[in-house]
Amino acid sequence: MQNTHQFLKLPDIIALSGKSRSSIYAAIKNGEFPAPVPIGPRAVAWTSASILEWQNACINAAKKQ
Repeated sequence: MQNTHQFLKLPDIIALSGKSRSSIYAAIKNGEFPAPVPIGPRAVAWTSASILEWQNACINAAKKQ
C-alpha cells in the first residue's frame, strides 16, 4: 500500500484551522503549528497529514482540561 499525501494551500488551512494568516505564521514561528513544505520555487503547502495531526493534538489537549 502506497502512502499518498494531499497538499493544502493557505486558504484551505485558514478554513480548516479557524485561524487567520498572521495567527498561522505566528504559531509556526512559536512551534505550535506545522510548517509548510516547499512544493515549488515560490510555493509552499501543508500536508493533510500534518494538519490532521495538529487537529488531533488540539482535541486531545481540550479533553485533558
